[in-house]
Amino acid sequence: MPNYLDPNLKVFSLNSNPDLAKEIAEHIGINLGKCSVTSFSDGEIQINIEESIRGCDVYVIQSTCDPVNKHMMELLIMIDALKRASAKTINVVLPYYGYARQDRKARAREPITAKLVANLLETAGATRVITLDLHASQIQGFFDIPVDQLLGVPILSDYFLSKGLEDIVIVSPDHGGVTRARKMADRLKAPIAIIDKRRPKPNVAEVMNIIGHIEGKTAIIIDDIIDTAGTITLAANALIESGAKKVYACCTHPVLSGPAIERIENSSISELVVTNTIPLPEAKQIEKITNLSVAPLLGEAIICVHEKLSVSKLFD
Repeated sequence: MPNYLDPNLKVFSLNSNPDLAKEIAEHIGINLGKCSVTSFSDGEIQINIEESIRGCDVYVIQSTCDPVNKHMMELLIMIDALKRASAKTINVVLPYYGYARQDRKARAREPITAKLVANLLETAGATRVITLDLHASQIQGFFDIPVDQLLGVPILSDYFLSKGLEDIVIVSPDHGGVTRARKMADRLKAPIAIIDKRRPKPNVAEVMNIIGHIEGKTAIIIDDIIDTAGTITLAANALIESGAKKVYACCTHPVLSGPAIERIENSSISELVVTNTIPLPEAKQIEKITNLSVAPLLGEAIICVHEKLSVSKLFD
């Protein structure tokens, strides 16, 4: 039974991750808001909000994962509908922020899609964004509205702590992920290692060498996104070749597209630990993959924001 007393807090789910949205609503103690998301025969998205939200603080839960463009348009249209229905605040809860990997101009004539998405959300009428593990932290600065970026490291770290592993080393699969690896290393009281990798083109990884002591240790590779799993499986094989006795891997966002599942199945990785920011269809739920829930974290963040409490306690 719902037990959260403020009727002005409304949580709506769109189509990307309804199971996570339901779990978040249960954690808060409210029913999900009533809305329908359908399509016209030509594929245009139609949204109907089936209850009054006038003067309410509304939280919309939507991961912009595959099919990314459809989920992005659902979200933008929903924000527009909420704005026109006189919602007091429109808080976008993006467990996974799509288009985040192009966050700067790495080459000539490239777009910065992470900034474009920020512009679209703001222009549509979002008043706040709550998200998890942005691909690059500076994306927070692409918005002129408040952005609460939560961290997946505590959830992943607690899981590995509960396993009671010994002789651990935390491995960053590239130089960009060192800060994330260090946060996990601090929690597990373990050293870190770095894989020096050069990427000739997108989704093609090439492992070069390993910085740090690996031999005889249990390695845990941590990343924010695993997409085609090329980087992570090459890294795991390189660690075993360098003398690691066992390799685990973890990430917040399991994009797992293309050959990812097959690569993980055939790799040296003993277990891949992910969170449910992106739903895993049955075909991707293999024995090697352990799925942890971010619903309690996002539910607590929504309560903190709604009750005007500090969100920073959720980083501990």
